[in-house]
Amino acid sequence: MTSHSPAPSRAEVRAILLLLAFGSFVSGVTIRVGETLLPKMSQEYGVSVGEASIIITAFTLAYGAFQLIHGPMGDRFGKVRTIAVMLGASALGCLCCALATSLQWLAIFRFATGMTAGAIIPLSFAFLGDNVPIVDRQPVLARFISGTLIGQAVGPLVGGLFSDSIGWRATFVALGVAFLTMSLVLVRKAWSRAEPQRQALGGVGAILGRYADLLRKPRVRLVVFVVGLEGFLFFGAFSYIGAYLKFEFDLSYTLVGLVIAANAIGGVAYGLLVRRLIRRLGLRGMVAGGGMVLLACYVGLALAPHWGWCVPFVMCSGFGFYMLHNTLQTQATEMAPEARGSAVAAFAFSMFLSQALGVYLAGRLVESLGYVPIFLGAGLGLMLLAQWFSRRLEVKS
Repeated sequence: MTSHSPAPSRAEVRAILLLLAFGSFVSGVTIRVGETLLPKMSQEYGVSVGEASIIITAFTLAYGAFQLIHGPMGDRFGKVRTIAVMLGASALGCLCCALATSLQWLAIFRFATGMTAGAIIPLSFAFLGDNVPIVDRQPVLARFISGTLIGQAVGPLVGGLFSDSIGWRATFVALGVAFLTMSLVLVRKAWSRAEPQRQALGGVGAILGRYADLLRKPRVRLVVFVVGLEGFLFFGAFSYIGAYLKFEFDLSYTLVGLVIAANAIGGVAYGLLVRRLIRRLGLRGMVAGGGMVLLACYVGLALAPHWGWCVPFVMCSGFGFYMLHNTLQTQATEMAPEARGSAVAAFAFSMFLSQALGVYLAGRLVESLGYVPIFLGAGLGLMLLAQWFSRRLEVKS
């Protein structure tokens, strides 16, 4: 049953979005910290890089799978309230990671963290979709994700610095404190306003029925499919760049983190230029161009004769990725406005579940084929996907 409350003012929306951007920053750090820790876990526990990748796979699997619950919770209890609670739960998960006594326990606690951290960014997008008109949404989304992107830049750097200095466990302590701080700040804001409660949560059958209804829409099926394949290809390869830099070029963990952080810098650059790109290229041209940039970047990484060449390719991969992905994000916020929380959750579910599968399969292939075929295959696949999607993209004037 829908409850009616005054729409938030523009100033209130901006204030909430700023807080959510900080929460997304911390979530972004958590998402990307695994790439730098991967070679460290491989050496510390005496396992292959593919086996150590369980710390990434476990997190992304939970991050994606539990979207199916977070979306309806956001629609029922309010998106900001749900995010505030999940920030606190994520703090507990990170602190448990810091206490893990084995790779298996670390994977379990990373899974638990992913269960709760997965609510933050998608429900933030859904809140934005509820409160920002569609004509302004893609540039606003692009600016909003700067918080996430800066977090994704800081994540590898923090993991590398801490691993080289005071130990990898300190990474998770810092994340736990940051999550807890954001939760306490947002709780007061969340309970000071009554968010609309649009739909009863219902049981498992009702939740699954809601997603079944969503998937009957052709537009939902298209966007969910494309973002799933995008996540599978891009992150399946990108997750091993840290190990590639460490074992092929013998870089320190700090330097590995700095190189990986360049990806997020490219994403931030995209956010600054997004309005110009849309005016000059149009949405279809931007999507197709993003695919070409990604192909060039992964080919460049595969053929780089020195680690220094990897820096501009990693940076440009962030720019190319968000040319495609930000367009998908915008489409996701409008593909089912009547159940926006659930729709964006389905989008994130597809992306992160596919990402977990991509990381797992790429880890098996890296052990037998090496890094170069993985990078080349991902670049070619992303280019073809972007070209195909650009021809099917629904553009509103």
